[in-house]
Amino acid sequence: MASKAALFALLAMWGVGTCLDAPAIAEDAVSSEDAIDAMAGQSPLKRSFANRVWVQQSNDLPGVMKIFLSDGTLVQDSCWETHRLSTWTMTGETDLSWNEDGMDIAAKIVSVTSTDLHLQLQLGAEKVDEHYSAAAVPSVCPDMPK
Repeated sequence: MASKAALFALLAMWGVGTCLDAPAIAEDAVSSEDAIDAMAGQSPLKRSFANRVWVQQSNDLPGVMKIFLSDGTLVQDSCWETHRLSTWTMTGETDLSWNEDGMDIAAKIVSVTSTDLHLQLQLGAEKVDEHYSAAAVPSVCPDMPK
């Protein structure tokens, strides 16, 4: 009777087990040069706030985040809610929009720097100002009371 090690070596040599599930490997890896080229056709304003993690400056509930990816994906997350992925787009020189639960959200970029983002959202007849700061790394959500 062959030992287990010899059996495994034989199976490996025959290629048995190569069809086992393995982690997926991204075929379309984007290099930093590709990312720069992809953003080259975008406005300087869009390049200045896209591809950053922005954390809302609010005393209410901590950890509200928005990430405007240059591919048009908006990632929204917080320390107490499930994340949301939606599509966002520039609708003007300083205007953008995205959809949340079937409702279009229109926003204006009031100001943006390397560390701060000020958005003004048009929610029906009401205008709401939101202020964000570039996220610190590393960062962890605080413990939320249960």
